[in-house]
Amino acid sequence: MGKSQLFAFLQDLRDNNSKEWMDQNRHHYQTAKATWLAEIQAIFDRLEDRIPAFRGHQPKDTIMRINNNRRFNPSLPLYRDYFTFGISVVPKQGPYYHLSVSPGQCRIGGGVYRPDPASLKKVREAIDYDGDQLRAIVEAAAFQDFYGGLAPDPHQLKSSPRGYAKDHPHLDLLRYKSLIGICELSDAEVLADDFIDTVERAYLSIQPLNDYFAQALLFEAEA
Repeated sequence: MGKSQLFAFLQDLRDNNSKEWMDQNRHHYQTAKATWLAEIQAIFDRLEDRIPAFRGHQPKDTIMRINNNRRFNPSLPLYRDYFTFGISVVPKQGPYYHLSVSPGQCRIGGGVYRPDPASLKKVREAIDYDGDQLRAIVEAAAFQDFYGGLAPDPHQLKSSPRGYAKDHPHLDLLRYKSLIGICELSDAEVLADDFIDTVERAYLSIQPLNDYFAQALLFEAEA
């Protein structure tokens, strides 16, 4: 199965999201999953010598289960109609390298997404201490060309965080609760023969951002 057939499976799943359909098409799911894992392995092969976070992982450990967790949200469909990939630079804390593919809904990126309060506190302390470095990272040509800057955060504060002055020189950055770069990809870009080149460009462009946040979170772990 190639990537086009993988997309076809995900579209069929979206249109027939039920246990009965999945039971009848379990072999198609297993084939699609194997195709996705092979794609992730190709990403590892390309990047593990350039980005340390990609070392020491198995593709199977970087994907989400296709079953939705409906315990707290029973309105969710039984199955996710997308395949994902994600690596946390600092285990269980972030920042992340992320990729998800689904017909008409493909995206790639990274950063810190909705960190827990303790981690967000450390991120803000890093911004307070050296926000100029973070600003230089998100304003760098490679990051701007691929991501267009930090993604809008619908949960960001309307005023300064507690303990920070309203005229802080990096107030715009301190107000974020998620600091991420996200790029929407077309199906054609994912299906293209040079898709791994696109992934490489995406992750190398966001590596300085992830390294900045990892340093802040690791300082927390060692404090």
